[in-house]
Amino acid sequence: MTCASRRDFLQGSCGLALATGATLAAALTGSRTAAAADPAGDRMSNAAPDGGNAAGGGTPAQAGNAAGDTRAQAGNAAGGGDSDVGSRPERPVRHDAQVAPPDPLVTRMLQLAQVVPTDLLVDLGSGDGRLAIAAARDFGARARGIDFDPNIVELARRNAEREGVAERVRFERGDLLTTDFSAADVVTMYLTAELTLRIRRLLLAMKPGTRVVSREFRMGDWQPEESSRIGLRSMHLWVVPANAGGDWKLQLQQPRGPVDVTMTIRQRFQALDGHVMLAGVDTTLRDARVLGDQVHFAFTDGEGALRTVDARVEPSRMIGAVSTKDGDVAPFLAERTGDAPPIEASPPPPPDPTRSAGS
Repeated sequence: MTCASRRDFLQGSCGLALATGATLAAALTGSRTAAAADPAGDRMSNAAPDGGNAAGGGTPAQAGNAAGDTRAQAGNAAGGGDSDVGSRPERPVRHDAQVAPPDPLVTRMLQLAQVVPTDLLVDLGSGDGRLAIAAARDFGARARGIDFDPNIVELARRNAEREGVAERVRFERGDLLTTDFSAADVVTMYLTAELTLRIRRLLLAMKPGTRVVSREFRMGDWQPEESSRIGLRSMHLWVVPANAGGDWKLQLQQPRGPVDVTMTIRQRFQALDGHVMLAGVDTTLRDARVLGDQVHFAFTDGEGALRTVDARVEPSRMIGAVSTKDGDVAPFLAERTGDAPPIEASPPPPPDPTRSAGS
């Protein structure tokens, strides 16, 4: 069955038959053509029924939570308006709607995140549920989908039942900026550019090592660990970093005995820079970065030997190993002194782009 219009597809008003290899290729070709005019894509996620004001209410907690996949109005995605979610009409949903055939874009997003059966995946703006359903059906994970539209949530629930994964997938209506999804091991999203950037602070507060995959949109100057592209569509992976910034103290074993060392690290997202002070020498760190809860850096000690540190970052200490002058490996332990600074460094958050100067 074919759709009379793209709006019918977004509203779940036409069934999607299983595609042969030829028809799937034709569908991908068509999506690339559409992407040239509509680069933000086609996912069924939180679209306002009239294609405008896709972000919903004008409060920070609700702006953008209906961040839709009808991307022709993406520029209006942070729109204002009445914050009463009940004031927006609900989209009609056909009861015969079906889950689409395996989507190579969805599959690639889950591959980037390295989803495994022990993971809990949370899909923000889950639409018809295809990504959360694929995580459970094809990767064995548990999944949770959050969407602003109650009708589309019901559609996703029916799709999960039809695919036989209802026991492993839960869909709920919620505000993306206020709903707690901190227990996730993997977060996926296909939102507007504005909402993707606003979600960033919530993601950085999650446990280190959480994997985050966004379709199309990046998160400002937080650089992704890896990006993939299929045709004109792109996907980006981030790993939530531990907070390694601040002041630290440690002892370094040297041939003449242990040396007291102080270390200061500045952190912006996963990038680190800083310096160590030992035996009257102040030297900078090299090759410094953090991935999840793992930190790596190197420096030249007072004897001229390169010391390389690989450690796990905990709230009050780093524990791991440091290479010694003769090439052996010794234990490494550093203790934090003082409070950890914000992980994004010192600048205050930028003004909320969804609010006017007088609001």
